Amino acid sequence: MCLLTACQSTVGVLENPPPTPTPAPVVANTATPTLPPPTASSTPSPTLTPTVTPTFTPVPTETPTPTSTPTPTPDPYAGLTIADLSRRSYGGGELKIEEVLEVTDAFTRSLVSYPSEGLTLYGFMNTPRGTGPFPVALMMHGYIPPEQYNTLAYTTRYADALARAGYLTIHPNYRNYPPSDEGDDRFRASHSVDALNLIAIIRDQAGQPGPLQAADPSFVGMVGHSMGGGITLRTITISDAVQAAVLYGAMSGDEQRNYEKILEWSGGARGLEELNTPPEDLQRISPIFHLERLTAAVSIHHGDYDGTVPPAWSEELCQQLQALNKPVECFTYPGQPHTFQGESDQLFMQRVVEFFNRVREERN
Repeated sequence: MCLLTACQSTVGVLENPPPTPTPAPVVANTATPTLPPPTASSTPSPTLTPTVTPTFTPVPTETPTPTSTPTPTPDPYAGLTIADLSRRSYGGGELKIEEVLEVTDAFTRSLVSYPSEGLTLYGFMNTPRGTGPFPVALMMHGYIPPEQYNTLAYTTRYADALARAGYLTIHPNYRNYPPSDEGDDRFRASHSVDALNLIAIIRDQAGQPGPLQAADPSFVGMVGHSMGGGITLRTITISDAVQAAVLYGAMSGDEQRNYEKILEWSGGARGLEELNTPPEDLQRISPIFHLERLTAAVSIHHGDYDGTVPPAWSEELCQQLQALNKPVECFTYPGQPHTFQGESDQLFMQRVVEFFNRVREERN
């Protein structure tokens, strides 16, 4: 085979060839070179390596592990703070006369019962003679060891004086004071709850046939001595249900101070749990840090010879209320102990009645 050149045919030679004629002149054709069919090159053509499309194996999607919402830590002081007590509702049930204890020329004294937070509480009620309606007063006694308590306690004389002045007066026993049922009384906050439940019952039953028909619920006053003064201060801090409050030799609105004294008085038997309360929670519980809430008129009375509750506590409270422009009057009784005696005691009750009468006139 010839590549890219002219090719001439060559014939094979026979053994005895015939005579060869003289050939005519032949014009030799110049062969047009032809391209041979392509032949495989010894150099291999580059082979295209197929591009491999990467195959992605799906990665399994992780199912998120459910994250539980942390359960809020329960507030150990829920229901005891000024905010909680001010938000709750009060009332339910009815006041009943259990027994008539005494009939005087000015009033009838009856043993009464009423419900509060599932407990049955007792006390006495002095109803003035006449048809009424009579403004209402609550007389809150101070601390007495429950085992020594009698329904007609030392504060009976104050309840009697109020009834003689024309006030339908109820003297509660408090929970844990016989014959009342027993219940929680941390920080004595429950005593304010019981007082407000009683006031709500009075409002519901006033003017209706029954033991409170003669009550005038448009005015409710409170008088609190010692522990009862502390209960009264808390009550008027959490509610506007009371129009006038008398604080007589009252415990502090600062629970830190109160329970330091209680721990001292009890020889360490009472008050330690309350004193272990974190300071920020004591502030939520103590009325002294919430005095701006007060709407009641306040009358403060303290003997300067009080060896039980420091007179300075009442002096400081008086100054704080004055600074807040709250309606307050303050009296110091020279030479008088924790519970007033003699003429000072009479003067005290005279001032209480005048105070209640004045507030009634101003607010009605």
